[in-house]
Amino acid sequence: MSAKMIDGKAFAARLRAQIEAETAALKNDHGVTPGLATVLVGNDPASEVYIRNKNKTAEAIGFKSVHHHLPESASEEAVLAQVKALNADKSVHGILVQMPLPKQVHEAAVLDTLDPAKDVDALTPTNAGLLLSGRAHLVSCTPAGVMMLLKEYVGDIAGMDALVIGRSLLFGKPAAQLLLAANATVTMAHSRTRDLPAVARRADILVAAIGKPEFVEGNWVKPGATVIDVGINRVDAGDGKTRIVGDVAFDDAKHFAGAITPVPGGVGAMTIVCLMRNTLIAAALQNGLTPPKV
Repeated sequence: MSAKMIDGKAFAARLRAQIEAETAALKNDHGVTPGLATVLVGNDPASEVYIRNKNKTAEAIGFKSVHHHLPESASEEAVLAQVKALNADKSVHGILVQMPLPKQVHEAAVLDTLDPAKDVDALTPTNAGLLLSGRAHLVSCTPAGVMMLLKEYVGDIAGMDALVIGRSLLFGKPAAQLLLAANATVTMAHSRTRDLPAVARRADILVAAIGKPEFVEGNWVKPGATVIDVGINRVDAGDGKTRIVGDVAFDDAKHFAGAITPVPGGVGAMTIVCLMRNTLIAAALQNGLTPPKV
């Protein structure tokens, strides 16, 4: 048996086309151009690549895209002042502060300052609370993308056993809430979970987001289960080259799973597109409009 591939790249391309069409309609019908502002503090190479891709995608879709780059030495006060200025800018509907931040800038202080209506990463306490109560308009991008892929490739997941390995604010916790809202029976596992392989083998849906390359072994996967691999890890491929792998040992797991996301080409492709979706929704809401169904 070999698993069906969950093609996040193809799904993301279809969603992007929808967002582009809705953006054009918002401009034509209401004179509103969605505005996305990104803030990068320091010179982390991976963060620079992510930000560049986000800005490029925003512009290609038809958004207004602005970027603010602060030095590595920037004080917390300077970063918060930049966030406050963007909060007040009516042409900016979405603000993304790229994490991680330098040690002198506290993530909690930034999230407490960020306007929840413009929090397109959905990380503020307000948006986390709205998600918990089932009232969120803006949902963390990668978990939202995962739920779309499950709906497309699995369908109704009500009553299924879902395991989320990882409990981060960025993915694990919001993903568990979304799975619960879809009526799955949800278990959260982490580095201190006892006998994780046995816990994993009970899961109809196994979601790995622990940040360890090929951590989940093939024989941890219940035969026929759906495997969602959120990990993006660079490992040595020899000759000074690197390759990208997920948190799941893909070559082994695909022989157990019924469906699986590849890395790359799976979940990662959804994240930036879902960020654009959140920005479009935020732009509509901030202008008193019904958000488009994308």
